[in-house]
Amino acid sequence: MRPRRFFRRIFLLVLFALAFAACSHAAPVLMISIDGMKPEYITQADAHGLKVPFLRTLIANGTYADGVTGVWPTDTYPSHTTLITGVWPAEHGIYNNVEFDPGQHYNGDWYWYEAQIRVPTLWQAAHAAGLHTASVGWPVTVGARGVDWLIPEYWRIMGPRSNDNPSDRLLMAALAHPVNLFDEFVPDAGPYMMGNDTDTEGDAVKTRYSIEILRRYKPALITIHLSSLDEAEHMHGPFSPEADTALEAIDGMVARLARQAQANDPSAVLVVVSDHGFMNIAHLVNLAIPFVQAGLIQTGADASGKALVITSWKAEPWTAGGMAAIMLRDPGDRQTEQQVRALLRKLASDPDNGIAEILDHDALRKRGGFPDAAFLVVLKPGYYTGAALSGSLVTAIPGHRGSHGFSPEYPEMHASFFAMGAGIAHHRDLGEIDMRQIAPTVAGILRVQLPTAKAAPLHVKP
Repeated sequence: MRPRRFFRRIFLLVLFALAFAACSHAAPVLMISIDGMKPEYITQADAHGLKVPFLRTLIANGTYADGVTGVWPTDTYPSHTTLITGVWPAEHGIYNNVEFDPGQHYNGDWYWYEAQIRVPTLWQAAHAAGLHTASVGWPVTVGARGVDWLIPEYWRIMGPRSNDNPSDRLLMAALAHPVNLFDEFVPDAGPYMMGNDTDTEGDAVKTRYSIEILRRYKPALITIHLSSLDEAEHMHGPFSPEADTALEAIDGMVARLARQAQANDPSAVLVVVSDHGFMNIAHLVNLAIPFVQAGLIQTGADASGKALVITSWKAEPWTAGGMAAIMLRDPGDRQTEQQVRALLRKLASDPDNGIAEILDHDALRKRGGFPDAAFLVVLKPGYYTGAALSGSLVTAIPGHRGSHGFSPEYPEMHASFFAMGAGIAHHRDLGEIDMRQIAPTVAGILRVQLPTAKAAPLHVKP
């Protein structure tokens, strides 16, 4: 072979290799969850007088949904796990925010630990493909496998309190990965929270740490959970001045995160999601009370003699915001099951009790939630599950409050999906989508395999 032909062939082979490498390059993904963000906060920003200039660009320059139909229940932890796995709670194993605690012994423990997730996550899929991953404040991530730079969501005291223990910073540092992460970042990002600060300053801390991770390590996938909008909506209701102010602050945080991701790699894709919508609530429905009255729950005084506690139970509500799963101590106890069925029918027959629907086990299984429950009580909009063991079944909620956990079939519970970046269509409205479609869509952008996610990826390419 002549030297000129030989070198020409080598040159063509090099060009082919470079072209293949360029084509196979996976766009890095910055995935931000804005807890409790209804899509209307962005799609109808003008109508609500919102100043969210960066988030508004997601409509003109990206692909978005009018609404995301969520999971049963529409609560933070089950929803965030669906966002990262693409399957229903009955499949991934995170059924609620809090674990079922019929004897009230667990002190309100949440599903904090990634080991409780029963299917592969996006982090694991990306890591298996040789991509670097990171996560800041995402629910159900304590001890998360497949995350190279991790700051999980965890707390001993919810929100900043005057009695916070400064040593809890050491707890958070111990839960972070790698072990020296906080020591490395404190000079530039300041101290991390002592737990889970749900106001805008807490989100600002998570943003600073996320930017440092992006700047220093350039992960192919980073997931970030911002929670101050949700907190403001709980305290004051959706689209309240306080909620609007929180989202306007978050708009600047998302803009800064996106700029850093773009500086790392111009092909970066920004995915903005939420876990659920929000609605105003006006009444508490204390479902445990009729169970106590029917003898299905036994109560007694606590050690102080001032409060009632559950001493034994045959059937008990497991509350989840706007719904409650009814759990049987013995799932095979048909007599108790029939007693509960009759009790629930009687409660639902009175419209003032705020019950919209009673689902049995088979109906609930088709909806992918609470696989071990005998029944599910679905409340009407505006009614919310309470925890009282005595007193009135239905009580008024003072002031202006908001919440979620209602049926995902209620439009008020619709969550959000927006995507923008290289290879993403501009100004494409996907209509209403299924939350299970988001994880396989992100997997496709990353060019990784998530075989347990069966829902069809969204059409986000031009």
